[in-house]
Amino acid sequence: MAHSHHNHSHNHAHPDLKGRNLIFSIFLNILITIAQVIGGIISGSLSLLSDALHNFSDVVSLLVSYIANKLSKKKASTNKTFGYKRAEIIAAFVNAAALIVVAIILIKEAIERFMHPQEVESNLVIWLSLLGIVANGLSVFLLKKDADSNMNMRSAYLHLLTDMLASVAVLIGGLLMKYFQMYWVDPFLTLAIALYLIYMGYDLLIDSTKVLMLFTPDTIKVQEIVDVVNKIPSVKNIHHIHIWQLNEDEVHFEAHIDFKENIKLSEFDAILEQIEEELYHNYGINHVNIQPEFGKCDSKHIIVQD
Repeated sequence: MAHSHHNHSHNHAHPDLKGRNLIFSIFLNILITIAQVIGGIISGSLSLLSDALHNFSDVVSLLVSYIANKLSKKKASTNKTFGYKRAEIIAAFVNAAALIVVAIILIKEAIERFMHPQEVESNLVIWLSLLGIVANGLSVFLLKKDADSNMNMRSAYLHLLTDMLASVAVLIGGLLMKYFQMYWVDPFLTLAIALYLIYMGYDLLIDSTKVLMLFTPDTIKVQEIVDVVNKIPSVKNIHHIHIWQLNEDEVHFEAHIDFKENIKLSEFDAILEQIEEELYHNYGINHVNIQPEFGKCDSKHIIVQD
């Protein structure tokens, strides 16, 4: 079975992920969480407590992201032939799932508070929400660059971005409670924050699930590849195709090709190189594994269940 891969990825050059930015963001979020829990209890603000809960989920998600980032750089071995390349995808999945779980908890709390509204100490809410905006804003700024090219860092970035926006909402709520005694705004904001968390987490959960389930990337049309390969004069057909994404940087392709004639190995190598170039430049596939066949009796279906 002939196997080859391009050394460059189909993405742009993978940025060096900054572990220290994650560590800094973790410490910032621990401080905010402690301050908001104390402040939420003292002030009686559910939206502040919901922001604290979201911040705590940030701490967990950032820790998961940091560990995954470190693991993904570990070298492969005989019993881990892919190394820990999936670690960051698992982290993205865990973080996205956590966002949705936190959101469901917040929705439940908000409904209960709507039914039993209570007065809130708004000054404390205002100052602590300002602290949340500044601290999370700084963390968002630090992680923005890496978030564009890495699913794991994007999950951490989304946690922080939603938390910063939640703190803005809590600040507005604090001002409305202080000057207009609109205490219903507290559970309303909690509900809005929760729905936004679900909206932000859903796509990431779906994307990371697709990678973990070895689904073919959405951008790749299998039938198109079949048509392209079948146009090569010496190819009888291509079958038994598998296409999957290992992580952000690697898309793998494997297939069996039935040849019309019993060609030389050197001829096959030339055809393999042609296929590799086609798959890399047009479909972003950078690991190609082809099994050549001549007159072999096996299933010639494009997709075969192993």
